[in-house]
Amino acid sequence: MAFSSCFSLSPLPFKIDHLGQTITPCGKGQTFPFPIINNGYQSIVRNRRINLKGDWSFIGGSRMVVNQQVVRLVPYRKASRVYASWLSGGPELASSVFTLATTAVLPFYTLMIVAPNSELTKKSMVSGVPYVVLGILYAYLLYLSWTPETVELIFASKYLLPELTSIGKMFSSEMTLASAWVHLLAIDLFAARQVFLDGLENQIETRHSVSLCLFFCPVGILTHVITKAITETTRKKQA
Repeated sequence: MAFSSCFSLSPLPFKIDHLGQTITPCGKGQTFPFPIINNGYQSIVRNRRINLKGDWSFIGGSRMVVNQQVVRLVPYRKASRVYASWLSGGPELASSVFTLATTAVLPFYTLMIVAPNSELTKKSMVSGVPYVVLGILYAYLLYLSWTPETVELIFASKYLLPELTSIGKMFSSEMTLASAWVHLLAIDLFAARQVFLDGLENQIETRHSVSLCLFFCPVGILTHVITKAITETTRKKQA
């Protein structure tokens, strides 16, 4: 009775990966002209040949013994993806600074909204550290995004005033967009801080105005002015 099997036992468990398919060795004297992956490492094998010897008994059943004949084995780890350097700039840098700056201002808004009367919030709002950090990020992005055409785009009209089409062309660069976003975050946070401190000084509710300052700064300032006027009017009537 003829018996064939493709089961293999090896002291070094391996699989053969070729063109996205896993191939189990089956046969004697097979040669594989492609890399063999063993224990998470990719190996370059020269003159690969795998010999399979069959054995069968009533007690042990069938088994296949794998003898690997490898002339040269060079293991190496797959190289990890390397991101662009902060010194060279690029889309990765613009995206990273965008996320970093946005995340950095959120704790200050959270403190002003959730715990406006705590000492931690008051000390944080008086500190100038966040504006220094945002200013450095903005200056760095501005330096990377600056080109000889920047001045021409800013003063495009005959009256040396900006024009909408030229500003739109200037902001077609991701680096310029990221610098403008950091600029807005710094201005919005500063305006929210002024609204918050004015509310503490005059005992006016500012949480709704501070929330609007995050993305709609002019609207947040407007709501604070209206809230302050209504509060002062109400106090005068009650006095």
